[in-house]
Amino acid sequence: MDILTSPEAWVSFLTLTAMEIVLGIDNVVFISILTGRLPRDEQPLGRRLGLSLALVMRLGLLFAISWVMGLTAPLFTVFEKPVSGRDLILLGGGLFLVAKATHEMYDKLEVVHQEHASGGRARFGTVIAQIIALAIVLSLDSVITAVGMAQHVAIMVAAMIVAVGVMLAFAGWIGDFVNRHPSMKILALSFLLLIGVMLIAEGTGSHIEKGYVYFAMAFSLGVELLNMRFRAKQMPVALHQRFEG
Repeated sequence: MDILTSPEAWVSFLTLTAMEIVLGIDNVVFISILTGRLPRDEQPLGRRLGLSLALVMRLGLLFAISWVMGLTAPLFTVFEKPVSGRDLILLGGGLFLVAKATHEMYDKLEVVHQEHASGGRARFGTVIAQIIALAIVLSLDSVITAVGMAQHVAIMVAAMIVAVGVMLAFAGWIGDFVNRHPSMKILALSFLLLIGVMLIAEGTGSHIEKGYVYFAMAFSLGVELLNMRFRAKQMPVALHQRFEG
């Protein structure tokens, strides 16, 4: 009940939910491409099942990482500083987010992807197996982001469930919005950089108040919304997509 009355908890929940939705667009596109190889009458079931399985993968990874985060007993010492399992997860997760965000920015702005043929019909089980296999990799950034932004597992789980629910209901509209305003995707990736740096600091023994991070993200989002309003008639840059629908 304390979580429900905490303003910081609600801010982290809303911010994390928005981040999960924006970061999950690539998952939606990827699942749509895979299910597009199914017969037309099986495609809606494939999309719903694919997103549901992606959510299960995220929650499983989240609980696993959260369990390791509870391991605070020192494993070894580096330069007279004890290092625990929690420190290793924070440091490794922060480095992963920084590398992931940097790679994604380069990939979307610099790399031209070749179009691949969809290749005929696929069996339902085969498509679902491919979604399960790649959902783990595609979910790592969102899970580590959740660990970095929220302190309570309940908030992380709720944000992921709401984000997937929103994507199930409004996947087409959200995808069109991000395609019309690609700067939102780059802004979300820059937020990943910020969260990655915060996790690295936490993993090395420093502490950064999350309030500063939330303020920076909210201020940047406000500036971008003003930019979108004042430059509504200008044609935005087209980001390169790894998966083309």
